[in-house]
Amino acid sequence: MADKITWGILGNALIARKCVMPAIACSRNGRIRALATSRPLDGVEDVKTNGIEQLYKSYDDVIQDPRIDAVYIPLPNQLHAAWTLKALSAGKHVLCEKPLACNAEEARQMARTALKNNCVLMEAMMYRFHPRTQRIRTLISEGAIGDPLMVRAAFCFSMTEELLQSADNYRLNSEQGGGALLDVGCYGVGVARLFLEREPVSVQAQSICRSGSEVDLHMVGNLRFESDALATIEASFCSGLQQTYSITGSKGAIDLPQDAFIPWEKDAVIYYRADGQETPEHIVVPGADQYRLMVEHFGDRII
Repeated sequence: MADKITWGILGNALIARKCVMPAIACSRNGRIRALATSRPLDGVEDVKTNGIEQLYKSYDDVIQDPRIDAVYIPLPNQLHAAWTLKALSAGKHVLCEKPLACNAEEARQMARTALKNNCVLMEAMMYRFHPRTQRIRTLISEGAIGDPLMVRAAFCFSMTEELLQSADNYRLNSEQGGGALLDVGCYGVGVARLFLEREPVSVQAQSICRSGSEVDLHMVGNLRFESDALATIEASFCSGLQQTYSITGSKGAIDLPQDAFIPWEKDAVIYYRADGQETPEHIVVPGADQYRLMVEHFGDRII
Protein backbone atom coordinates (compact mmCIF):
# COMPACT_ATOMS: atom_id res chain seq x y z
CA MET A 1 0.00 0.00 0.00
CA ALA A 2 1.12 3.59 -0.61
CA ASP A 3 2.50 5.69 2.23
CA LYS A 4 -0.80 7.56 2.44
CA ILE A 5 -4.28 6.12 2.70
CA THR A 6 -7.11 7.68 0.72
CA TRP A 7 -10.22 8.69 2.65
CA GLY A 8 -13.87 9.05 1.78
CA ILE A 9 -16.17 11.09 4.01
CA LEU A 10 -19.84 10.16 4.42
CA GLY A 11 -21.61 13.41 5.18
CA ASN A 12 -20.74 17.07 5.60
CA ALA A 13 -21.40 17.24 9.35
CA LEU A 14 -19.94 20.06 11.43
CA ILE A 15 -17.52 17.71 13.20
CA ALA A 16 -16.23 16.56 9.82
CA ARG A 17 -15.82 20.08 8.42
CA LYS A 18 -14.26 21.68 11.48
CA CYS A 19 -12.21 18.86 12.99
CA VAL A 20 -11.70 15.62 11.09
CA MET A 21 -11.32 16.72 7.46
CA PRO A 22 -8.71 19.39 8.36
CA ALA A 23 -6.95 16.77 10.50
CA ILE A 24 -6.75 14.31 7.59
CA ALA A 25 -5.63 17.06 5.21
CA CYS A 26 -2.63 17.93 7.42
CA SER A 27 -1.85 14.37 8.53
CA ARG A 28 1.38 12.62 7.55
CA ASN A 29 -0.34 9.48 6.24
CA GLY A 30 -3.70 10.40 4.72
CA ARG A 31 -5.49 12.45 2.08
CA ILE A 32 -9.16 12.96 1.27
CA ARG A 33 -10.27 11.44 -2.00
CA ALA A 34 -14.02 12.11 -1.83
CA LEU A 35 -16.84 13.66 0.16
CA ALA A 36 -20.47 12.60 -0.20
CA THR A 37 -23.19 14.95 0.96
CA SER A 38 -26.77 15.74 0.07
CA ARG A 39 -26.53 19.13 1.77
CA PRO A 40 -25.27 22.31 0.10
CA LEU A 41 -21.62 22.91 0.93
CA ASP A 42 -20.99 25.87 3.20
CA GLY A 43 -18.46 27.01 0.65
CA VAL A 44 -16.19 25.69 -2.03
CA GLU A 45 -13.32 26.96 0.12
CA ASP A 46 -13.82 24.04 2.54
CA VAL A 47 -13.29 21.63 -0.33
CA LYS A 48 -10.18 23.43 -1.58
CA THR A 49 -8.68 23.81 1.89
CA ASN A 50 -8.98 20.12 2.68
CA GLY A 51 -7.78 18.92 -0.72
CA ILE A 52 -10.96 17.02 -1.56
CA GLU A 53 -10.68 15.61 -5.09
CA GLN A 54 -14.24 14.39 -5.74
CA LEU A 55 -17.73 15.33 -4.57
CA TYR A 56 -20.46 12.68 -4.56
CA LYS A 57 -24.16 12.98 -3.81
CA SER A 58 -24.43 9.33 -2.76
CA TYR A 59 -22.75 7.60 0.17
CA ASP A 60 -22.76 4.40 -1.89
CA ASP A 61 -20.58 6.11 -4.51
CA VAL A 62 -17.91 6.70 -1.89
CA ILE A 63 -18.06 3.11 -0.63
CA GLN A 64 -17.83 1.71 -4.17
CA ASP A 65 -14.94 3.96 -5.22
CA PRO A 66 -11.98 1.55 -5.67
CA ARG A 67 -9.49 4.36 -5.02
CA ILE A 68 -10.71 4.82 -1.43
CA ASP A 69 -9.07 2.85 1.38
CA ALA A 70 -11.02 4.10 4.41
CA VAL A 71 -14.18 6.00 5.23
CA TYR A 72 -15.04 8.35 8.07
CA ILE A 73 -18.68 8.23 9.19
CA PRO A 74 -20.02 11.35 11.01
CA LEU A 75 -23.68 10.57 10.26
CA PRO A 76 -26.52 10.71 12.82
CA ASN A 77 -26.16 8.03 15.49
CA GLN A 78 -28.93 5.77 14.20
CA LEU A 79 -27.13 5.46 10.83
CA HIS A 80 -23.72 4.46 12.21
CA ALA A 81 -24.28 0.71 12.19
CA ALA A 82 -25.92 0.45 8.76
CA TRP A 83 -23.31 2.48 6.89
CA THR A 84 -20.41 0.99 8.81
CA LEU A 85 -21.59 -2.49 7.85
CA LYS A 86 -21.93 -1.45 4.20
CA ALA A 87 -18.45 0.03 4.15
CA LEU A 88 -16.83 -2.93 5.90
CA SER A 89 -18.57 -5.37 3.59
CA ALA A 90 -17.10 -3.44 0.66
CA GLY A 91 -13.63 -3.87 2.14
CA LYS A 92 -13.24 -0.33 3.46
CA HIS A 93 -11.62 0.44 6.79
CA VAL A 94 -13.93 2.55 8.98
CA LEU A 95 -13.43 5.36 11.45
CA CYS A 96 -16.90 5.91 12.92
CA GLU A 97 -17.96 8.90 14.98
CA LYS A 98 -19.06 8.25 18.56
CA PRO A 99 -21.14 6.51 19.68
CA LEU A 100 -20.01 3.58 17.53
CA ALA A 101 -23.44 1.99 17.84
CA CYS A 102 -26.78 2.57 19.53
CA ASN A 103 -26.79 -0.80 21.30
CA ALA A 104 -24.56 -3.77 22.07
CA GLU A 105 -25.91 -6.03 19.34
CA GLU A 106 -25.13 -3.45 16.66
CA ALA A 107 -21.60 -3.12 18.01
CA ARG A 108 -21.08 -6.89 18.03
CA GLN A 109 -22.28 -7.16 14.44
CA MET A 110 -19.95 -4.36 13.36
CA ALA A 111 -16.98 -6.03 15.08
CA ARG A 112 -17.76 -9.41 13.48
CA THR A 113 -18.01 -7.83 10.02
CA ALA A 114 -14.70 -6.02 10.46
CA LEU A 115 -12.96 -9.27 11.41
CA LYS A 116 -14.60 -11.16 8.56
CA ASN A 117 -13.40 -8.63 6.00
CA ASN A 118 -9.98 -8.03 7.61
CA CYS A 119 -10.76 -4.33 8.07
CA VAL A 120 -9.85 -1.83 10.76
CA LEU A 121 -12.86 -0.50 12.67
CA MET A 122 -12.36 2.28 15.21
CA GLU A 123 -14.60 4.62 17.18
CA ALA A 124 -13.53 8.26 16.91
CA MET A 125 -12.57 8.81 20.55
CA MET A 126 -10.11 11.59 19.83
CA TYR A 127 -9.24 12.40 23.46
CA ARG A 128 -7.39 9.07 23.78
CA PHE A 129 -4.62 10.43 21.53
CA HIS A 130 -4.08 13.79 23.22
CA PRO A 131 -0.73 14.10 25.05
CA ARG A 132 -2.58 14.81 28.33
CA THR A 133 -4.28 11.41 28.12
CA GLN A 134 -1.04 9.70 27.17
CA ARG A 135 0.79 11.39 30.07
CA ILE A 136 -1.82 10.11 32.52
CA ARG A 137 -1.58 6.60 31.09
CA THR A 138 2.20 6.74 31.57
CA LEU A 139 1.86 7.86 35.19
CA ILE A 140 -0.49 4.95 35.90
CA SER A 141 1.66 2.38 34.09
CA GLU A 142 4.73 3.58 36.04
CA GLY A 143 2.89 2.93 39.30
CA ALA A 144 2.59 6.58 40.33
CA ILE A 145 -0.77 5.96 42.05
CA GLY A 146 -0.44 2.24 42.71
CA ASP A 147 -3.33 0.09 41.56
CA PRO A 148 -6.11 2.21 40.00
CA LEU A 149 -9.28 1.62 42.02
CA MET A 150 -11.76 4.36 41.12
CA VAL A 151 -12.51 6.58 38.12
CA ARG A 152 -14.86 9.55 38.23
CA ALA A 153 -15.76 11.23 34.94
CA ALA A 154 -18.22 13.93 33.94
CA PHE A 155 -19.18 15.63 30.69
CA CYS A 156 -22.02 18.06 31.26
CA PHE A 157 -23.33 21.17 29.58
CA SER A 158 -26.52 23.19 29.50
CA MET A 159 -28.55 23.35 26.30
CA THR A 160 -30.31 26.59 25.51
CA GLU A 161 -34.07 26.60 25.92
CA GLU A 162 -34.36 27.01 22.15
CA LEU A 163 -32.44 23.76 21.57
CA LEU A 164 -34.40 21.94 24.27
CA GLN A 165 -37.62 22.85 22.49
CA SER A 166 -36.39 22.26 18.94
CA ALA A 167 -38.09 19.44 17.04
CA ASP A 168 -34.96 19.08 14.88
CA ASN A 169 -32.54 18.47 17.77
CA TYR A 170 -31.21 14.95 17.17
CA ARG A 171 -29.76 14.85 20.69
CA LEU A 172 -33.33 14.74 22.02
CA ASN A 173 -34.69 12.21 19.54
CA SER A 174 -34.70 8.59 20.75
CA GLU A 175 -35.12 7.29 17.18
CA GLN A 176 -31.89 9.06 16.22
CA GLY A 177 -29.88 7.64 19.08
CA GLY A 178 -30.28 10.71 21.26
CA GLY A 179 -29.70 11.16 24.96
CA ALA A 180 -26.90 12.38 27.22
CA LEU A 181 -25.36 8.93 27.72
CA LEU A 182 -24.82 8.20 24.02
CA ASP A 183 -23.86 11.79 23.19
CA VAL A 184 -21.34 12.64 25.93
CA GLY A 185 -21.58 9.90 28.57
CA CYS A 186 -19.73 7.58 26.19
CA TYR A 187 -16.58 9.63 26.91
CA GLY A 188 -16.77 8.81 30.61
CA VAL A 189 -17.34 5.11 29.97
CA GLY A 190 -14.37 5.14 27.62
CA VAL A 191 -12.15 6.89 30.17
CA ALA A 192 -12.98 4.31 32.83
CA ARG A 193 -12.20 1.37 30.55
CA LEU A 194 -9.02 3.05 29.30
CA PHE A 195 -7.46 3.80 32.68
CA LEU A 196 -8.69 0.75 34.59
CA GLU A 197 -7.79 -1.56 31.68
CA ARG A 198 -10.66 -3.83 32.67
CA GLU A 199 -14.24 -4.42 31.62
CA PRO A 200 -17.37 -3.69 33.68
CA VAL A 201 -19.14 -6.67 35.20
CA SER A 202 -22.17 -4.81 36.55
CA VAL A 203 -23.84 -1.45 35.89
CA GLN A 204 -26.43 0.66 37.70
CA ALA A 205 -27.78 3.95 36.40
CA GLN A 206 -30.36 6.63 37.08
CA SER A 207 -31.56 9.28 34.68
CA ILE A 208 -33.83 12.27 34.36
CA CYS A 209 -35.72 12.01 31.10
CA ARG A 210 -37.45 14.57 28.97
CA SER A 211 -41.15 14.73 29.73
CA GLY A 212 -43.08 12.30 27.56
CA SER A 213 -39.98 10.60 26.13
CA GLU A 214 -37.26 8.09 26.95
CA VAL A 215 -34.42 10.47 26.13
CA ASP A 216 -32.11 11.02 29.11
CA LEU A 217 -31.30 14.67 29.77
CA HIS A 218 -29.16 13.92 32.80
CA MET A 219 -27.75 10.58 33.93
CA VAL A 220 -25.42 9.08 36.49
CA GLY A 221 -23.99 5.60 36.13
CA ASN A 222 -22.09 3.39 38.57
CA LEU A 223 -19.91 0.67 37.11
CA ARG A 224 -18.20 -2.21 38.87
CA PHE A 225 -15.20 -3.65 37.07
CA GLU A 226 -13.20 -6.81 37.33
CA SER A 227 -10.98 -6.96 40.45
CA ASP A 228 -13.45 -4.68 42.28
CA ALA A 229 -12.50 -1.40 40.59
CA LEU A 230 -15.30 1.17 40.39
CA ALA A 231 -16.33 4.08 38.19
CA THR A 232 -18.93 6.84 38.36
CA ILE A 233 -20.07 8.47 35.11
CA GLU A 234 -22.13 11.66 34.81
CA ALA A 235 -23.54 13.12 31.59
CA SER A 236 -25.97 15.99 31.18
CA PHE A 237 -27.67 18.35 28.75
CA CYS A 238 -29.08 20.51 31.54
CA SER A 239 -26.35 21.28 34.08
CA GLY A 240 -23.38 23.62 34.28
CA LEU A 241 -20.39 23.05 32.01
CA GLN A 242 -18.15 20.33 33.38
CA GLN A 243 -15.48 18.25 31.64
CA THR A 244 -13.40 16.41 34.16
CA TYR A 245 -12.10 13.06 35.31
CA SER A 246 -10.01 11.71 38.15
CA ILE A 247 -8.35 8.39 38.94
CA THR A 248 -7.80 7.26 42.51
CA GLY A 249 -5.32 4.50 43.21
CA SER A 250 -3.97 2.58 46.17
CA LYS A 251 -1.02 5.01 46.51
CA GLY A 252 -2.21 8.30 45.09
CA ALA A 253 -4.56 10.18 42.77
CA ILE A 254 -4.61 12.00 39.42
CA ASP A 255 -7.07 14.75 38.57
CA LEU A 256 -7.83 16.55 35.31
CA PRO A 257 -10.21 19.20 36.66
CA GLN A 258 -11.20 20.95 33.42
CA ASP A 259 -11.18 20.66 29.63
CA ALA A 260 -10.72 16.90 29.87
CA PHE A 261 -12.02 16.24 26.34
CA ILE A 262 -12.33 19.55 24.49
CA PRO A 263 -10.85 22.01 23.63
CA TRP A 264 -7.50 20.52 22.77
CA GLU A 265 -5.32 23.38 21.54
CA LYS A 266 -4.39 24.96 24.88
CA ASP A 267 -2.10 23.58 27.58
CA ALA A 268 -3.63 21.15 30.07
CA VAL A 269 -2.77 20.95 33.77
CA ILE A 270 -2.77 17.53 35.41
CA TYR A 271 -2.83 17.37 39.21
CA TYR A 272 -0.94 14.42 40.69
CA ARG A 273 -0.64 13.66 44.39
CA ALA A 274 1.03 10.67 45.99
CA ASP A 275 0.04 9.45 49.45
CA GLY A 276 1.55 11.69 52.09
CA GLN A 277 2.11 14.55 49.66
CA GLU A 278 0.36 17.66 51.00
CA THR A 279 0.51 19.75 47.83
CA PRO A 280 -0.33 18.16 44.48
CA GLU A 281 2.20 18.31 41.68
CA HIS A 282 1.10 20.32 38.64
CA ILE A 283 2.06 18.70 35.35
CA VAL A 284 1.62 20.99 32.33
CA VAL A 285 1.02 19.25 29.00
CA PRO A 286 1.12 21.29 25.76
CA GLY A 287 -1.95 21.41 23.55
CA ALA A 288 -2.09 19.30 20.41
CA ASP A 289 -4.44 18.45 17.54
CA GLN A 290 -5.95 15.29 18.97
CA TYR A 291 -7.94 14.72 15.77
CA ARG A 292 -4.79 14.66 13.65
CA LEU A 293 -3.14 12.29 16.12
CA MET A 294 -6.23 10.08 15.96
CA VAL A 295 -6.38 9.81 12.16
CA GLU A 296 -2.63 9.21 11.98
CA HIS A 297 -2.94 6.37 14.51
CA PHE A 298 -5.78 4.93 12.45
CA GLY A 299 -3.76 5.20 9.25
CA ASP A 300 -0.77 3.49 10.84
CA ARG A 301 -2.96 0.46 11.57
CA ILE A 302 -3.64 0.15 7.83
CA ILE A 303 -0.41 1.02 6.05
